[in-house]
Amino acid sequence: MTVSDRIGNRTSGALFALAGVLFVVYPAVRPYAPNGAADGAAEFASPWWLVAHLSAVGGFIAFGLALVALGSILKRTPGARAAVAAVVASWVGIGLTLPYYGAETFALHALGGSGLDEDAVATLAESVRMGSAQAFLFAAGLLLLAVGAVAAAVAVARSGLFARWAGIPMALGFALFIPQFYVDAPLRIAHGMLIGIGCAVVALGVLRAQSPRSTKTGA
Repeated sequence: MTVSDRIGNRTSGALFALAGVLFVVYPAVRPYAPNGAADGAAEFASPWWLVAHLSAVGGFIAFGLALVALGSILKRTPGARAAVAAVVASWVGIGLTLPYYGAETFALHALGGSGLDEDAVATLAESVRMGSAQAFLFAAGLLLLAVGAVAAAVAVARSGLFARWAGIPMALGFALFIPQFYVDAPLRIAHGMLIGIGCAVVALGVLRAQSPRSTKTGA
């Protein structure tokens, strides 16, 4: 393995690890209304609202960059085509998803600190979140991210460099991204941990692929 290969593996591993950590942070520090109630001004105005949602933004970007680095690692393996599909689907998905997260992060935070009464805040928050254009693009983006993560799992399985199952937890986490919005805080936090663990498994696989045994297996 060349020096550039080692750098590529370490870069990919670090990016997967970073993405995993950020997706754990996102639901763990996000403010939740008590007793499962809808988010309100207090949650939106909290500085932790910004920290949580910017962590998600960083997680999406780190994940996309990690897939680019992974594609470079897998380019001479049977998983190369699936890795390219993972990069394309994921980056289109990220592009469609991030505008929604921008509104969720900054517009709702400003709304929470606006001094409006709770009914007005709830009405405006609903219009920010559930307008037909933004809701469609958000759902399409997350579905494409799920497709990208599944394609990445297929690439990992076919590559011969990792355990065949190594990409499955990560793919499952992204496949459940939309459903987790409809569950209570503990399950949302568990979902973040699933993505974190899934990304960590892939990161460790990438780093272990630097060993002589792993390099030989993938040749």
